[in-house]
Amino acid sequence: MTHGTVEKRTLSDRLLSGLEAAGNKLPQPFNLFLWLFGIVGVVGTIAAWAGVSVQVPGAEEVTPVRGLFTGEGLAWFTANLGPNYLGFPPLVTVLPILLAIGIAEKTGFLSAAIRAAIGSAPRWLLPYMVGFLGVVGSIMADSVFVILPPLAALAFAAVGRHPVAGLLGGFAAAGAGYSTSIFPTSLDALFAGITNAVLPTVPTVEAAAAPVNPVSNYYFNIVAALLLSLIAGFIIDKVIEPRLVRTGVPTTPQASDPGAPTTHTIDDEGNEVVVDTAAEVNHALTADERRGLVMGGLAVLGVGVVMLAATLVPFSPWRNEAGGFLPRSPLLSSIVFIVFTLFAVGGYVYGRSARTIEGFNDVPRLMGLALKDMIPFLVLAFVMGQFIALFNWSGIGSWIAVAGADGLEATGLTGFGVIVLFILLCSLLNLFIISGSAMWTIMAAVFVPMFGLVGFEPAFVQAAFRIGDSATQVITPMNPYMIVLLTYLRRYSPQAGFGSLMSGMVPFVVPFWLGWLALLFVFYSLGLPLGPGNDIFIEELRR
Repeated sequence: MTHGTVEKRTLSDRLLSGLEAAGNKLPQPFNLFLWLFGIVGVVGTIAAWAGVSVQVPGAEEVTPVRGLFTGEGLAWFTANLGPNYLGFPPLVTVLPILLAIGIAEKTGFLSAAIRAAIGSAPRWLLPYMVGFLGVVGSIMADSVFVILPPLAALAFAAVGRHPVAGLLGGFAAAGAGYSTSIFPTSLDALFAGITNAVLPTVPTVEAAAAPVNPVSNYYFNIVAALLLSLIAGFIIDKVIEPRLVRTGVPTTPQASDPGAPTTHTIDDEGNEVVVDTAAEVNHALTADERRGLVMGGLAVLGVGVVMLAATLVPFSPWRNEAGGFLPRSPLLSSIVFIVFTLFAVGGYVYGRSARTIEGFNDVPRLMGLALKDMIPFLVLAFVMGQFIALFNWSGIGSWIAVAGADGLEATGLTGFGVIVLFILLCSLLNLFIISGSAMWTIMAAVFVPMFGLVGFEPAFVQAAFRIGDSATQVITPMNPYMIVLLTYLRRYSPQAGFGSLMSGMVPFVVPFWLGWLALLFVFYSLGLPLGPGNDIFIEELRR
């Protein structure tokens, strides 16, 4: 090893240590929102005492800024503590979908599907298959970071390719492309719920904008997932694997480091994760699992056909008054039901066919396990709901949105350039706040109404956020699953450190970021819809 290489790694370690130290000074998400709640309360109270008000474009009356620490504010808060929590929109969409995904995951349906896809891929296609499964793997939430990398390493080794390329590629694709998938996921429901929660800040935007639901970014997500899969596969095949070969990284596990074979870490919602990194992972499917996949897939297909037929027949109750589906219709309002049914039915049929469950009596147990996994989010949602409710009620959101929109118009930054700056800001903040729900709650409260006043649809702002929220989370020590990946990597290279991880992750970040941004620009330039009924601009508010 040359002196120059050592010096570069030392500099990398210093930068990473500085980033980690800065991130560690940030409060945990629950405490962060308590601080934000208090700040909004104090600022609103001062503004209320000063008689601050704002004229929202299109509104007949002036909106006064109200303060929490006034008689009116304290009465409002004490009377609405429960409604503020239970009325937090993401709860309505996220919880049902996660109950269904819990059935599909706990029965083994999702894991078996990933293992089947990897195991059936030919040697030349394997990097692209790993990239695809990583990008769309957010359907399994954080589980993808634990399940996919070791499976990908095993699949690479089985066809004579470098296993560490699969390990690093699977993790990078899952992390840098986390916000997109070809399937609607609980993350889509979560983001849509938060977006809807902040829209009342500026009633004119809420009235003029298209409704936001779990499929509002669906067209964009499908194209993005395919594009990022190709980028990930190319980088794995042409950059990562050749470098591993050149630098002589072993292709077989080495003597493990002293200590226990388990890794303990905390995920972005404060939940403890325990991973047995010494356990062998097998990608081969048993006969029961193969039968379960066939039957589960047929069940999903059958339910999909029935749903399609029910909506396409004339006078379907899922059509709108004009006989169509856009921009509003009972069909679009039923997205949560559709996703819930497909995953629940597919997971249950798989479980019965693969004999991982005994009968319907197991379903409540599986749902309970899925709900148990969501306890940290439910706790965080309590304080997030209070923050959003106060932000909307106080009028501070309207004040910031109008002032920000006027400022953007004065500088001339109201086109795609301001969206690029917004994505850059999200990417930088993502180095410190890797919880997507926490960061979108903060960013959406300010930027959705602000950009809405200059003519951008909330769904478009949400799509832009997804880029900044995902691309950089594989190069920050604040990502708890980096510790898990490092433990896996040390099975092949015992001396590996965070610098080693960065050298494997950085080649993905910039191409993912630029590719995703270029795709968003294509949608922007051509005025393509991001999802059913969701365009780029609110024409009547466009400046």
